[in-house]
Amino acid sequence: MTNKANEAAGFIPADRMRHVGVSKILAMGMRAAEMKKAGRQTIILGAGEPDFDTPTHIKEAASAAMMRGETKYTHLDGSPKMKAAVIEKFRRDNGLEFTPDEVSVSSGAKQVIFNAFMASLCKGDEVIIATPCWTSYIDIVNIAEGTPVEIPCDDSTGFKLTAQALEAAISPNTRWVLLNSPSNPTGSAYRTEDYIPLIDVLRRHPQVWLMVDDMYEHITYEGFDFVTPLQLAPDLRDRTLIVNGVSKAYAMTGWRIGYGAGPKALIKSMAAVQSQSTSCPSSISQAGAIAALTGPQNFLKERARVFQSRRNLVVKHLNAIDGITCRTPEGAFYTFANCKGLIGKTAPDGTVIDSDTAFCNWVLDSTGVAMVPGEAFGVSPYFRISYATSTEELTEALERLEKACLSLTS
Repeated sequence: MTNKANEAAGFIPADRMRHVGVSKILAMGMRAAEMKKAGRQTIILGAGEPDFDTPTHIKEAASAAMMRGETKYTHLDGSPKMKAAVIEKFRRDNGLEFTPDEVSVSSGAKQVIFNAFMASLCKGDEVIIATPCWTSYIDIVNIAEGTPVEIPCDDSTGFKLTAQALEAAISPNTRWVLLNSPSNPTGSAYRTEDYIPLIDVLRRHPQVWLMVDDMYEHITYEGFDFVTPLQLAPDLRDRTLIVNGVSKAYAMTGWRIGYGAGPKALIKSMAAVQSQSTSCPSSISQAGAIAALTGPQNFLKERARVFQSRRNLVVKHLNAIDGITCRTPEGAFYTFANCKGLIGKTAPDGTVIDSDTAFCNWVLDSTGVAMVPGEAFGVSPYFRISYATSTEELTEALERLEKACLSLTS
């Protein structure tokens, strides 16, 4: 009798799940939520979710759609009106022209990425990913049986991939390069001068495709000039996929609408993947997303100004703590601070801070402030704070953190 026959009564995970688990971000958040539920005064700075409400006109559009009876299946990868809204967004915001068969709409940007990798990766195909990165990138590549090639970047380069590092990482098996700007978890963003050298490398390797995650496009600061690579390199159009969505800028995380724009053949194959998983995204959510993309846009800058004020508060406080340094991010709503100066210190309860994970666990246990260790994003010793919460909570959390750090001894 084979081992599998012996184990037939128990669950045997697929090989593709060997390196895939629940996100450390979620794990930290769940532990903090349990503490809060138990009565601890807990402040959770781990969630990548705006604390703003979805704008009223978006909610009203969704409600009206329901009252009109728009509660049936739509076209597989987005209704004609939804695709038209995405096309208009790219024309208005980025000066890019797409046709409906170059656009895919899914249940969140994560599904756009999942569909693209499932549609394009064969076993052993490599995807170059600059780390620190959003944790799902690596797990999705693994599920698609590709090979993630992580290139560690640190604050000395602004957490940005350099042309030299990209060139060195490309191999005959490289299928994709994945870039995210502004970045989760660092808030770092690529300017035109950052993209140009990377584009030059890609031009020398025509077999390599480019995926860009622009989810935080509208959350940038101090006049940062957002650009997506296709604006700079229209000659890469036949091998570029732009990923975006309404979750962050429009405070629509629970609505689950993401979209992508790329070559027709890729979009068609992505639709086939989607047809065998979720089918079409929610019709009601699409109605709300249409209103988001085609309605008033002025509130985006207003909300970005609020985030910028919070960013300034967090960066100032973190840099005032001995042992912590934090660069000023250009966008998104995260800081990614270096805690190298605290590694090796000892807490009053005897805990040795031997890693960023140990530091974040100790801070949560001793102060009730939940942060995410850099290890979760592929680079240590750092920690991420999400400042998508009130100024009052941020101030209280930072005061607790500073007091805790002062109690550490060498």
